[in-house]
Amino acid sequence: MGRHRNNKRRKVLIKPDGKKNQPSVDQVTGEKIPKSFVFSRAKLPPSLRQLEMDLRKLMLPHTALKLKEKKRNSLKDFLNVAGPMGVTHFLILSKTHAAPYLRVAKTPQGPTLTFKILEYSLAVDIAQSQLRPRCPQDLFKNPPLIVLSGFGTADLHLKATTTIFQNMFPAIDVNTVKLSSCQRIVLLNYDKEKKLIDFRHYSIRLQPVGVSRRIRKFVQNHQVPDLRNLQDVSDFVTRAGYGSESEADDEAATVTLASDLGRVNQASSKSAVKLQEIGPRMTLELIKLEEGLCSGDVLFSAYGSGSHKKTDENEGDDEEQEEDEGDGSDEDEEDDEE
Repeated sequence: MGRHRNNKRRKVLIKPDGKKNQPSVDQVTGEKIPKSFVFSRAKLPPSLRQLEMDLRKLMLPHTALKLKEKKRNSLKDFLNVAGPMGVTHFLILSKTHAAPYLRVAKTPQGPTLTFKILEYSLAVDIAQSQLRPRCPQDLFKNPPLIVLSGFGTADLHLKATTTIFQNMFPAIDVNTVKLSSCQRIVLLNYDKEKKLIDFRHYSIRLQPVGVSRRIRKFVQNHQVPDLRNLQDVSDFVTRAGYGSESEADDEAATVTLASDLGRVNQASSKSAVKLQEIGPRMTLELIKLEEGLCSGDVLFSAYGSGSHKKTDENEGDDEEQEEDEGDGSDEDEEDDEE
């Protein structure tokens, strides 16, 4: 006799991360804190799969880092899970014969932005290119700040891009925000001439002005320095070769802190703000704005004003659907064996 085929709908599996004490309401706006799902459609090459994981880390802590997706999961499956979990945005990666794409959608009814990924660099590639990569353990404990540059025009698609990206991250109140929670920043810069968006992800670092690097490291690491080769303690402070007293003053902005931040940066003292890129890095081209969730009327198209014009992304969706239909029987047999 033939084996019984399991026709139950495949579920999206999400492993809990153990963080049950996270607030669910934004203290600034009074609305629910935006949450996201980052997943892919169809099969991705290893580099894009790693880009997917980098985007999940970027969206921490309000995203599903261990989201388990199956080949047969449809967009409706993710939408059914998104409602009870309070997910407000989807970031969907896909790949066609032409290029990779990133869709950013507002759940449950849209709108949807479709970007063509012209260039991208993974977080590991950026770390390998740096002399001193920086990634503390608590760097992803709080959501990043969002900064948009060059979007101040009256165009509908640019307004929609600004609104969607701003609402993807919790709002902050500059009067009550804790400086210790501002550790990352996401920068989107729009080039009006090339009509491209530069996507960058940085870590924020503060350095006290007027303190040498040796003294700063001594206070932060709580370690007794090696003074065996020195004649006097003053040699440890004034020894050359470890940078000037304010090695970041010329390259970074200087601010006066309103409260203490760690053991080195004290309130009412000047500190230099430095940004260090942690990735991922992308160059995006907005090619389509849809009214609904990955469907509906096309409000903007980089290839023309007509909504019937078919783009490479639409062709990718058709290829993905045909691939899913062809591999359905194999998936059922594998589920039965499990």
